[in-house]
Amino acid sequence: MQKPIEFYKSEKQNFEKELSSLKKKLTTYSTLRLLLFLGVAASVYLFFGNSKLILIVLLIGIPLFLYLVSKHSDLKEKRDLLKKLIQINKTEISVLSGDYFFLEEGEEFIDPSHFYSYDIDLFGRGSFFQYCNRTVTREGKKALANILTKNEITNIKKKQEGIKELSQKPKWRQYFSALASLVKVQHSAKEIIHWIHQYKAVFPKFTSYLPIVFSVISIVFILLVSFELASGQLLIIWFFIGLGVSGVFLKRINALYTDSSKAKDTFKQYHKLLNEIENCNFSSDILIEKQRSIQTESQKASIIFAKFSKILDALDQRNNLLIAVLGNAFFLRDLQQANKIEKWIERYADKVENWFEVISFFDAQNSLANVTFNHPEFSFPKINNDDKVITAKNLGHPLLRVSQRIDNDFTIDNQQFFIITGANMAGKSTFLRTVSLSIVMANIGLPVCAESFEYTPIKLITSMRTSDSLADDESYFFSELKRLKFIVDEIKTKRYFIILDEILKGTNSTDKAIGSKKFVQKLVASNSTGIIATHDLSLCEIEKDLTQIKNYYFDAEVINDELHFDYTLKNGICKNMNASFLLKKMKIV
Repeated sequence: MQKPIEFYKSEKQNFEKELSSLKKKLTTYSTLRLLLFLGVAASVYLFFGNSKLILIVLLIGIPLFLYLVSKHSDLKEKRDLLKKLIQINKTEISVLSGDYFFLEEGEEFIDPSHFYSYDIDLFGRGSFFQYCNRTVTREGKKALANILTKNEITNIKKKQEGIKELSQKPKWRQYFSALASLVKVQHSAKEIIHWIHQYKAVFPKFTSYLPIVFSVISIVFILLVSFELASGQLLIIWFFIGLGVSGVFLKRINALYTDSSKAKDTFKQYHKLLNEIENCNFSSDILIEKQRSIQTESQKASIIFAKFSKILDALDQRNNLLIAVLGNAFFLRDLQQANKIEKWIERYADKVENWFEVISFFDAQNSLANVTFNHPEFSFPKINNDDKVITAKNLGHPLLRVSQRIDNDFTIDNQQFFIITGANMAGKSTFLRTVSLSIVMANIGLPVCAESFEYTPIKLITSMRTSDSLADDESYFFSELKRLKFIVDEIKTKRYFIILDEILKGTNSTDKAIGSKKFVQKLVASNSTGIIATHDLSLCEIEKDLTQIKNYYFDAEVINDELHFDYTLKNGICKNMNASFLLKKMKIV
């Protein structure tokens, strides 16, 4: 099987070759277009006075010129697509090389009050979101953030199947992303959906027929004047009547144009993405279900979106002075397009939101599938429903380089609590985040950074990072108490995996020891499962009284006056602390 890095390098090289060839074609078409224009201009000059020859030249030259313009435009679009595909593969090569800090951080999703996202660096610089996010639409990015934070444990096998299938379609995923990124959208789908749902028709029903009747009369008048069967003054009078009728509806048309202009680029982008989803063959239930949800009885959703995009483009052409004046004077063109927009909204307003949601779903799932494709060594969790909550072999943190990462075997039973002690920098916090992230990844259907991983699906709740709040006039200790109260209230009704790091940090050591012991006893009494990391060795004594408690530690050794860490989880209680050694080593004391 081809390694991911080899795939990306190969794709990048192929696209670069194709782009080089395409650039030559663009140059050729540009040259031909220029030569044709000069040839037509020269012919008109040479045959000046001979109307028949000039007419022949124009009849041949103009269609040919328009064909070359169209071909050149198509090639430019393909060139831009190839550039995006090259960039996508460059990005993946960089990420697999360990450099992903140039990607979006997702800081707008940071929420200190969330169940776990703030504690485990799910968002922000160096976060899992920054590592995995490849979404290209605003809604896709929000959908991905929602997936990561939902704390949901249903349909995991279906999620796994969908992610696994998409991971095996890297070319389709890349094309989908490149296509979406070609159109820059300024207004969110949420704004557009809101506008469509709230829109009320402002044009009377008779106006849907008025442009047709008016256009027929205009054509008749033009023919009569052309064949000198009527005076030209009739056409002039009719011209001003048309402008007058258009003027009556001008204010309403302008308001509709302002709102619809915001949707134009979005529909141009999304109809292409819907087309890709409709025409891809899926086999997993979750992907087929989403694909079917955009099907209608009459037409494909992509065609419906494309038609609306063309209507919006047509209304946008009112900015062309010639079209604006003649089109409205003889054909009431703006009124005609406005009626088409209203009819479309009336017919599809209740379906639009679902179509947008399906695109956001695939955009978000592509990111998860990309992580899976990039890490074939990760293992899809096996779902159990027994006393073993987690049984992992060689579990590691997915964002650490393989050369720097120390993996650990980890098994924890239902209603069991581990108390982990260890020296500073020995690996406690990294291990807590490793376990936390593995649960999040497993719950959303991703493979986990482990040789094998079996677990009983369980929600996650943590308290690892607390800060005081000047804005809310809260002390550090009170903020921590609120967090612990939040956890206690949650576990009353729901089953959670609890991860705590150094609880009751904001009080004195004696008070902390007593309070921590009582809190751990309360957690055990609630039949919860989890891990508590602490520097307070007295807390480890609870193991003697409660069979649910097990002590583990991360060690540190001083060898040749240097600290050494093996980052390996061991049974027992840590005896070697390193704060005093570090103070002396760094000449602080």
